[in-house]
Amino acid sequence: MGKLELFLERKHKELGVLLNEVQKQAVGRTEGPLLLLASPGSGKTTTLIMRIGYLIEELGADPARIKAVTFSRASARDMKERFKRFFPQLQPVDFSTIHSLAFEIVRTHFYKTRTAYDIIEGAVEIEEEDEANGAEKPLPLHKKIILRNLFKDVVGENATDDAMEELTTYISYVKNKMLPPEQWASIKTDVPQAERILREYEVFKRSGTPKLLIDFDDMLTIANDVLEKDHAMLRKLQSRYDYVMTDESQDTSMVQHTMIEKLAKSHGNLCVVADDDQSIYSWRGAEPSYLLKFKDVYPTAETLYMVQNYRSSPEIVTAANTFIKRNRNRYEKEMFTRNASYQPITFKTLRDYREQAKYAAREIAKVEKLAEAAVLYRNNSSSIALMNEFDRAGIPFYMKDADNRFFSHWVIEDVLNFMRMSYTDKRPDILESIHLKFNGYISKHQMSVLKSVQNGESVFDNLLSVVQLHEYQIKPLQEAKETFREMNGMPPLHAIRVIRTRLGYEKALEKLCERLGFRKEYLIGILNTLEDIAEGLETMADFAARLKYLEKVLKGAKSRKGQNAVTFSTFHSAKGLEFDHVYMVDLIEGIIPASDDGKKGADGDSPPMEEAVRLFYVGMTRARKTLEMVTYGQRDGEQATESSFMSAVKDIIDPSRLSTRMASDSKRQSIPSSAEESRRNSARPKSTSFTTSREPAKAEANPNAVKDAAELTAGANVRHRVFGVGCIERSDGESIVIRFGENNVKTLAMAMCLERELLELI
Repeated sequence: MGKLELFLERKHKELGVLLNEVQKQAVGRTEGPLLLLASPGSGKTTTLIMRIGYLIEELGADPARIKAVTFSRASARDMKERFKRFFPQLQPVDFSTIHSLAFEIVRTHFYKTRTAYDIIEGAVEIEEEDEANGAEKPLPLHKKIILRNLFKDVVGENATDDAMEELTTYISYVKNKMLPPEQWASIKTDVPQAERILREYEVFKRSGTPKLLIDFDDMLTIANDVLEKDHAMLRKLQSRYDYVMTDESQDTSMVQHTMIEKLAKSHGNLCVVADDDQSIYSWRGAEPSYLLKFKDVYPTAETLYMVQNYRSSPEIVTAANTFIKRNRNRYEKEMFTRNASYQPITFKTLRDYREQAKYAAREIAKVEKLAEAAVLYRNNSSSIALMNEFDRAGIPFYMKDADNRFFSHWVIEDVLNFMRMSYTDKRPDILESIHLKFNGYISKHQMSVLKSVQNGESVFDNLLSVVQLHEYQIKPLQEAKETFREMNGMPPLHAIRVIRTRLGYEKALEKLCERLGFRKEYLIGILNTLEDIAEGLETMADFAARLKYLEKVLKGAKSRKGQNAVTFSTFHSAKGLEFDHVYMVDLIEGIIPASDDGKKGADGDSPPMEEAVRLFYVGMTRARKTLEMVTYGQRDGEQATESSFMSAVKDIIDPSRLSTRMASDSKRQSIPSSAEESRRNSARPKSTSFTTSREPAKAEANPNAVKDAAELTAGANVRHRVFGVGCIERSDGESIVIRFGENNVKTLAMAMCLERELLELI
């Protein structure tokens, strides 16, 4: 019996860990480059820890000469704890994040070059005005503060929280992609003059203060640059380690990949653990395409596929495995499980969006152990309605992800100011905050004149009697005065609807969105959530108190990790987690997939739709036993369409749905009579190999049609112009075999399908 077998047998007795064949190969393949593709729930962390233990216990490797790098601090901590539990007698290995490795390099370099520097990112306390002497303390040098100031200088307006988030994402993307300055302008972003802001930010960091300022992205780029230029430091770092391993490598950016390449170049003992199907961070620079080109960088690399899922039921694994095949830029894998069958994936369609949080609360209230249940969503904005409803139902929850900006958002302050105006219309300061956001058409000059009138009378009376108005303003101001009077004592839910409609606040928001580029859906969503919060409350004071209370609840919910509480999380942050019961909510077109997921990526190359598919796949594979997908028919007063991803999973589970939809689609086509069809067939050239497609004589151009045969891969769902929805079984470049329902398989000519634009991916 060899060393590997003895080691594995011993660990099975000591720890109860029993590895499958692929895991054993991964543990034993210690020399040279290795790409370990690990599907969800395949035991990658256990395999990686066992591999490290084998290197030390059996092969005599020095623990200090093994470097294990992961993407997040949580993953690094988990690996360190798991290693200590498995091998308590061994010295610890150097587990770290890529950023901590970069900081070590940067710190050494700056010490060597005697460069004074300050880190301008991380937690910071911005102190309030010193009441004792009335003087404001200077704001600390922090990335967000610097960028806010630069945004104001360049754009001429204050940056919203949304704009700040997008700006910092844009900067991180540029840095992690290692893009030169001449390419910065090519990156698409909704932030006005983002490239100029970035250029001025870079100048300020280098010359705006006595010390060099660096943020977390700079740590990576500077560290990589140091390793490129300082050969002595690179050799020293390379000589420190004999083995390098990276986890979660699908989340690694180009600059991070490049650093790891340099680190492992001298010995080539690099183990990369990743899953290209779970790469969901391209918007911040992750480079999943690097994994697909791994053999180009490491020609002698071996690739192992860890595809046995130990987490989920066969029902979930089979559906998820089929669903991810919609993507073509991936390694072909067949995830499977030997777990016992549990129950089918379930689907729920509600009438309206507002029913969703109530439904989730009712269903999860039945769960025996709340810590084993999770509600997952794509956008943080989904969390507030859930929080409000679960709090009312008395169900404890842990908030993995939350809309932290919600309670401080200017839309909420606007609504509260509208309500305050209903209590007293004698305060110009309140009117000033909302005068551009309702039907009064009050100009800034008119507002300035009004503020100079200090007689304690109604601001509307003063506007009508003292301020010079246009004729068209008089009636709306009279009506506004009356509306505010009627609102006094009104229940808050009714008041919010009056603010949105009669006072014209919602239309004002639409104009702001057009002018300043705000996302209308997000702002309207805030108003809808406020209505949910106001439901059942009697007074506006109750409503204001409820908002304050929920803000405290939100802060408290973040600290409930590890308690018996339901988890609320975005799909992104749920990666790495698992639960017995998972509810995926807000599954409508426009959210998942989003309206812009069909567009080209920011770099003009990466397809966001494939990333959206991966994101949905990540959500599905968090579930062990039960998975429920929730959608609805109406949102914000408009018709909502079930997510095409949810529909695809339904089709996977019930293929007969394809036949039904095919028949329905066929009825909508212009099908000729039998005599006409006979006449057409007689005029066609005979073919024994292919089924010729029937199509309307004057088919309109289809902008969504597949024009590249490479997109038509086995497992992809397509829609044929006549035959309806089907699933590709195989394709050889000349012909394509598609199953349109259980007993309807057709072989079509590839050239004809492409030329006549007969197929589109769904």
